[in-house]
Amino acid sequence: MTTQTQTNYNELIPEGVLFNLADIQDMKLLRIPTAKKMIDKGLIEIVKIGNKIHISRIELIRYLQDQTIPKSA
Repeated sequence: MTTQTQTNYNELIPEGVLFNLADIQDMKLLRIPTAKKMIDKGLIEIVKIGNKIHISRIELIRYLQDQTIPKSA
């Protein structure tokens, strides 16, 4: 029997509703140029407030879960 542990992104990403790209880069999740490319490709949903681009905590978790490759036994 194999048990697979899944990364708990809820614990890794600080509480908050929206994060700007600098916040996300400071968390060492994505670099700003990488995030912008992913936004341009439609891979990440954004919230734009004025000129600032924000990504919701839920969207960050969704994206990271989609990109996580489970550990094999």
